Amino acid sequence: MGGGEGTVGVGGRELRADCSRCAGVCCVAPAFTASADFAIDKPAGRPCPNLGADFRCGIHTELRQRGFPGCTVFDCFGAGQHLTQHTFAGRDWRADPDTARAMFGTFAVLRPLHELLWYLTEAVRLTPSGPLRDELTDALDETGRLTDGTPEELLALDVDAHRDRVNRLLSHAAGRARAGRTGPDRRGAMLIGVDLRRTPLAGANLRGACLIGADLRGVRLGAADLTGADLRGADLRGADLGECLFTHQSQLDAARGDHRTVLPPGLRRPSHWSLALAPAPRRPRRPHPR
Repeated sequence: MGGGEGTVGVGGRELRADCSRCAGVCCVAPAFTASADFAIDKPAGRPCPNLGADFRCGIHTELRQRGFPGCTVFDCFGAGQHLTQHTFAGRDWRADPDTARAMFGTFAVLRPLHELLWYLTEAVRLTPSGPLRDELTDALDETGRLTDGTPEELLALDVDAHRDRVNRLLSHAAGRARAGRTGPDRRGAMLIGVDLRRTPLAGANLRGACLIGADLRGVRLGAADLTGADLRGADLRGADLGECLFTHQSQLDAARGDHRTVLPPGLRRPSHWSLALAPAPRRPRRPHPR
């Protein structure tokens, strides 16, 4: 029930980032604040100093070691390449300041729309035939049409209002998928650094929950709804996420885990898990003196 399959949405649209077809928009448009996720302060609209002339990251293979783990877990859900190749037809923000301003503003609208496309694709897959699935399909089609708008149309869109309407449908879909396996309601809960190893979370509603650094070792989450849950630094060693709903790869990339962590179908085990959390080798026992 996880989120690995929903990387292609309505009309075959890509819903995972493809940096090779983007103009490095996510390295320029947002502001960064120096923190555990980013090693530097960077104002909105200023290129990251690690961005090369070819729109590639100059320290891509060393981001974690150089203090930029936030970059390794960011996913625009395909909005970057859609913006570059479709919305702006390959125009370069470096060549025209007016294009840059419009491009960065449009990205702030297009990225949440692509995120909704991913969630709606998952919801349609999870929901059996009936009125709710029809509503979800209509919302998926409408959101897809919105992403194909011109820069002017996208900038004029009230994306928050659209997201609110879609989120109500997604919440219904998650509730339907968890029917008969409903656990505690922890929507939006602040659980930063909390030890949850003895907390029943199977089938829990964890939509938007802040689980930064939470201890989830060995926890069986069952059909928990992880929509938008912040798992940065959460310890998932030995946890069972096999049936969790709306789990995105970027959430796992932001967390910690090991070879025992059970993943939802279609999601991959982040490479840094085994590197960071590999068990220390056992020392051979010394024989007791007789």
